[in-house]
Amino acid sequence: MNSEKVNLTRKVTVRFKPDEYNKVNTSFKSTTKKKLSEYIRFVLLEKPVTVYTRDQSLDEFMAELVRLRNELSAIGNNFNQLVKRLHTMSHLNELREWIQLNEKHKENFFEKVNEINQKISQLSGQWLQE
Repeated sequence: MNSEKVNLTRKVTVRFKPDEYNKVNTSFKSTTKKKLSEYIRFVLLEKPVTVYTRDQSLDEFMAELVRLRNELSAIGNNFNQLVKRLHTMSHLNELREWIQLNEKHKENFFEKVNEINQKISQLSGQWLQE
């Protein structure tokens, strides 16, 4: 890195219109370069520049999926706590019958929650690798 600073002996001043500068600066911010001058030098000398590209719609979709996963988990936990509490009530035989009848629905719900969680984890793992 020190040798690079020593070799940079020529200075060029470039003036931009505000919109031109904004365009250059926006492009620079999406790269791995640390300094604007380094980015401009690479572009002018036609050297490769690594650019980070993000798909905002994918980011929004992932955020929504994470939110839904958290909500589903919270709903599932609340439902499970409610059913456990209802099982402990001995004076409400009708509720016990209802719980027994709806046990299959509960199992289906938790299967779906697990399926959704697995799918979200699988998709997020694939997207994060790209």
